[in-house]
Amino acid sequence: MHQFDEIQSHLAPELTRMNEIIRESLFTPNQLMNQVVTGYLQTKGKQIRPLLVLLSAKFFGGVTPDTLYAAAALEMLHNASLIHDDVVDETSLRRGAATVNALWGNHLAVLVGDFFVSNALAAGIRTGHIDVISALSDLGKELSLGEVDQICNVREHHFDEKSYIDMIRKKTASLFMNCVKLGAVTAGASAEEYAAMVRYAELLGLCFQIRDDIFDYCSEEAAIGKPTGNDLREGKVTLPLIYALQACEGAKGEECRRLLRRGNLTPEEIAMLVKLARDNGGVEYAYSYMRRLQEEADALLAEYPESEWRERFGRLFDFIITRSK
Repeated sequence: MHQFDEIQSHLAPELTRMNEIIRESLFTPNQLMNQVVTGYLQTKGKQIRPLLVLLSAKFFGGVTPDTLYAAAALEMLHNASLIHDDVVDETSLRRGAATVNALWGNHLAVLVGDFFVSNALAAGIRTGHIDVISALSDLGKELSLGEVDQICNVREHHFDEKSYIDMIRKKTASLFMNCVKLGAVTAGASAEEYAAMVRYAELLGLCFQIRDDIFDYCSEEAAIGKPTGNDLREGKVTLPLIYALQACEGAKGEECRRLLRRGNLTPEEIAMLVKLARDNGGVEYAYSYMRRLQEEADALLAEYPESEWRERFGRLFDFIITRSK
């Protein structure tokens, strides 16, 4: 059995109940909203983030009803951010299926995203934990700031590693950190007990985004549900190309920077930049960066007593780095 499938199978009953909560929360007498939401939920993906909430709760003592509502709240907030991001980025395909904005237009997509946000907050309130509501509020701010940072990096042509890592920490890692926090809080753990695991989740989230960005330099469009070079079409420069630009000196490197500053890249120019990242060690560097983060994460995990759930956290990190989609 695949390492991720094994983790998922051990949490299947809890995931099933969480998805029931999401469907119940999002049900409305409005037929159009139900039609859009039902269609969207059919392509829910692996649900790594709510799974991380449940895994964290198991790690710190056990899944409670509050854990299920917290996981549902986080998943709805996450999906709201995806729906809104697709509008901003004018994305027509996600997880191999048409996006809400592609099917129904931007106006309705924004309203559906707002509907998800409101129901996420309502589910969070059901837990009665002020820490859960605070985490959801902080997360909403971090996700928004991460997207704004990404826009600024594109507009201001920041092609450096620090700007990239700072951005993905807000855009992606913050979500993973709050997953672990929500699971721990609803399982009754103290801030001192879960502090190291929040850092673990941050490292996991950084690796998740780096691995996702590597896909942009691979010929795996059918597997990942988006075309190769898609980030570059949107002006986003990620770790493989950032490294390659630093490694490539002289006229070639300057030509690439000029193209990125100009924007509106042609398919030929995108192909050239993808090749530059591959040929100058960008993909290999991104993998080595993830392995360094994993070493730190392993040391943090080793601080906790041995358990089946500690082992599954370690397996999840391996899956994040080696996944094919």
